[in-house]
Amino acid sequence: MLSADGDGAALAWAALGGLATLWLLRGDRQLILAGTTLVRLLVTGWVFTRYVVEGLRRRVKGERGLGPQLVRRAFEELGPTYLKLAQLVASSEGLFPEAYCKEFGKTLDRVPPFDFAQVDRTLREDLKAPPSRWFQHIEETPLASASIAQVHAATLPDGREVVIKVQRPNIGRRVAADMRILRIGAGLMTIFPRVELANPVAIIDDFARTLQEELDFELEARNMDEFNHIMHELGHADVRAPIVEHALTSRRVITMSRFYGVRVDDVEAVRARATDTEGKLVHGLHAWFQCMILYGFFHGDVHAGNLMLLDDGALGFLDFGIIGRFTPRTRRLITDYIVSFATGEYRKLGQTLLAMDAVAYGVDLDEMSRDLERAYAPMLKLSFGDIKYGDVLPEIMRVSVKHRMRLPREFVLVTKQMLYFDRYAKLLAPRLNIFSDPRLVAAIGQDVLRARMLTDNES
Repeated sequence: MLSADGDGAALAWAALGGLATLWLLRGDRQLILAGTTLVRLLVTGWVFTRYVVEGLRRRVKGERGLGPQLVRRAFEELGPTYLKLAQLVASSEGLFPEAYCKEFGKTLDRVPPFDFAQVDRTLREDLKAPPSRWFQHIEETPLASASIAQVHAATLPDGREVVIKVQRPNIGRRVAADMRILRIGAGLMTIFPRVELANPVAIIDDFARTLQEELDFELEARNMDEFNHIMHELGHADVRAPIVEHALTSRRVITMSRFYGVRVDDVEAVRARATDTEGKLVHGLHAWFQCMILYGFFHGDVHAGNLMLLDDGALGFLDFGIIGRFTPRTRRLITDYIVSFATGEYRKLGQTLLAMDAVAYGVDLDEMSRDLERAYAPMLKLSFGDIKYGDVLPEIMRVSVKHRMRLPREFVLVTKQMLYFDRYAKLLAPRLNIFSDPRLVAAIGQDVLRARMLTDNES
């Protein structure tokens, strides 16, 4: 876990870099022989050491609270893997110290683009022909540049407007090397009891798996197809993902229809396009819930850059690199979880957590039920605009630590998406509470009943 004392966090990173070097030199010959990993290890140690020295020098001069800034600068210098980690922290407000969330937020729109010559090279290699064969025109200046890829506007020979997302050069090898180093650091951190309970190795393993999925653009293309198919079956013509051009898509390149609209956190622009912003939010959230409850499939990264209000009034979901999936059994459990939470049946909620293997058998169910009520009740009684997550989330964390809760990855993903929707609600519909809003309660209640019938038939 990151410490609120930023200078101490920077020192800890440097110490971990040094310990990781010793660990490698002592025993793991396979990693020593992996040239990319060794180079990245040396670079990582050097970068963090320089920033720690700078932090110590400035601290001697009386400056304090430098840690978030120094760690952010180090992450930016180390490139895509660390930028992705910084963005994860920045988009998880309430789960990490506020100073880090705020400082790391600068990484969300500060990723420098790579040269178009490298874009051209990747397109030639993956599409097996010069780009001019497939595209009438490609804008050399990117529309967006992210930690893993950048996006260029283009026009197909038939005049259709598309965007091309192209991976950064050699990112696969660099990410693999960085993840080996982070795993070693996470393993070393488990010597501290409080850190061990947070299971840092599992966190890094999940982070690595998520990154590998994001690096497979063919998988992302299939995810977009599946989402559009589900929205069609549900009758939501006004909720959609881009249409993929599969003939112009590979593991490193994805070509899709271009969306025109505004981000959902651009409040003035959204209100200029929609008179009922709360209704739009409720509709989008309901569609997301239906996808999860009825199909066991959901978008796992609904930050503001990935959710748009389109010019035609529809809601557009982007970037399907991170997806959550539930088995029929888990879908049954999550419906129990949602119903128990929404109705305030905390003993039933505790029993559901037991069934999920999220807590160990032998736990005092009565005591845990009381603790769950104390932690979760404010989320039911208050509107999103009045909930102070700075107070609520630490209490939830204390209950989790006390009862040694470890929720499955998909449940953590769901929680993260709820934090995103909470942020949009505070901007667009501060009086809304999704757990008591009659439109959502009635609609989701019907979906839960339908989902239980489906899972009963599947089992």
